[in-house]
Amino acid sequence: MSEDTASSSEQNNSSNQTTASNLRLSKKICSWASYMTNSPTLIVMIGLPARGKTYVSKKLTRYLNWIGVPTKVFNLGVYRREAVKSYKSYDFFRHDNEEAMKIRKQCAVVALEDVKAYLTEESGQIAVFDATNTTRERRDMILNFAEENSFKVFFVESVCDDPDVIAANILEVKVSSPDYPERNRENVMEDFLKRIECYKVTYQPLDPDNYDKDLSFIKVINVGQRFLVNRVQDYIQSKIVYYLMNIHVYPRTIYLCRHGESEFNLLGKIGGDSGLSVRGKQFAQALRKFLEEQEIADLKVWTSQLKRTIQTAESLGVTYEQWKILNEIDAGVCEEMTYAEIEKQYPEEFALRDQEKYLYRYPSGESYQDLVQRLEPVIMELERQGNVLVISHQAVMRCLLAYFLDKGADELPYLRCPLHTIFKLTPVAYGCKVETIKVNVEAVNTHRDKPAVSISHRRAGRFPASLRTGTFGIKTLGLLLCTKGKQIQASRPGGLLTSKRQRCWNELFLEISTSFMSLDLGTSWKAS
Repeated sequence: MSEDTASSSEQNNSSNQTTASNLRLSKKICSWASYMTNSPTLIVMIGLPARGKTYVSKKLTRYLNWIGVPTKVFNLGVYRREAVKSYKSYDFFRHDNEEAMKIRKQCAVVALEDVKAYLTEESGQIAVFDATNTTRERRDMILNFAEENSFKVFFVESVCDDPDVIAANILEVKVSSPDYPERNRENVMEDFLKRIECYKVTYQPLDPDNYDKDLSFIKVINVGQRFLVNRVQDYIQSKIVYYLMNIHVYPRTIYLCRHGESEFNLLGKIGGDSGLSVRGKQFAQALRKFLEEQEIADLKVWTSQLKRTIQTAESLGVTYEQWKILNEIDAGVCEEMTYAEIEKQYPEEFALRDQEKYLYRYPSGESYQDLVQRLEPVIMELERQGNVLVISHQAVMRCLLAYFLDKGADELPYLRCPLHTIFKLTPVAYGCKVETIKVNVEAVNTHRDKPAVSISHRRAGRFPASLRTGTFGIKTLGLLLCTKGKQIQASRPGGLLTSKRQRCWNELFLEISTSFMSLDLGTSWKAS
């Protein structure tokens, strides 16, 4: 076996994606995200330094962006370093240092103005204000700001009195902070502990019984040992609470790989439920040898319910769990077809998928956006667990990798997940380290690069992918809305929608009708 190590920021860097294409995709995802949150939300971190606020901020932001809710972190330390180019000592954080207090307050004002711009002008849905915010005066200022701009506010307070956890956090994160260039660990520890003492003098924790009883918040106590939740307002806040109650900071490793090469892989067919090829079985044996060499404690193995992942796991000689939600993306009417057959039999579908692969939904099948929603329970369980090996499929693995490596919807469908390759993921302070381990067993290449797509794919007068596959996944090329009662009729060339899809239409009538006029149809409409 050979081993290639890369940082998460370098994995499949697609920074040269076309700006216009990314903007269109972003707008469509934002439109879908607004279905989950009815007004912009400001998440406000609270806590003394070295309590994991930035860790939580970054992790929560990564999760929310992954599920399709545009979110951005605003770290007050970044603004402070811009205002004060060089940090000298903890004296800057003394409550009686009036000049420094003015600078810190002004930095907060500037950061909140950027929050406002993001939530009102840049299609943001959630902003995370990552700062200590340890005084009621500061929190009241934030609440007034949010009220003036009609933002909801949700506080996340991180409380920790475990000296070992605090010391570990300082050594892992603060030693490499821009505040401490070229300082040894002992000096950093001494200065930072004094900085914490400066904050303790004025720290006013959230008071759920009196002063803060009407606020929406969660207290995370001692890195998730206990939680206190107060007045959750809406769906997105409940998702935030659920997520924060599942994450932990204990060391662990997550291994992701696809099944061994299958018979359908050899034929170039997508989907289906074929078994392993000869080389696929060889990979399964090589995977067993790799795991034995790693000597991983308490390793859990998860598979889908399809033959090729089960046969791969069977060769490992260990107990494994089958998850139906780990099954490959449903290609609908295109199941068990080659790409050449799809292009010949469904040329318009083939072209539409190349236009916006993340949002495109196969007829009677799924989109990558659907798959992300389906895989959310897997992410929650992975966050709860220790060492896990997930044996899955190409599209599924792309979605999981995108979460851990913080990849956007434009990159996700094109992440390279070759057969007979193991991805070793090690969560670190503010991200995830990834090692790519190539097993020395040949396999076919199933990756399709992102094609160069132009507007010429769209024929005059036909509906664009944004309508067919956008916010609510409307799969039509021809569309007739009939608002009598609750019935909606829709047709597409070659036949009517399936009965399963017809039922979905009735359930989504209200959402479709309210968003329909905002779609960029690219053609004229006549109501009758």
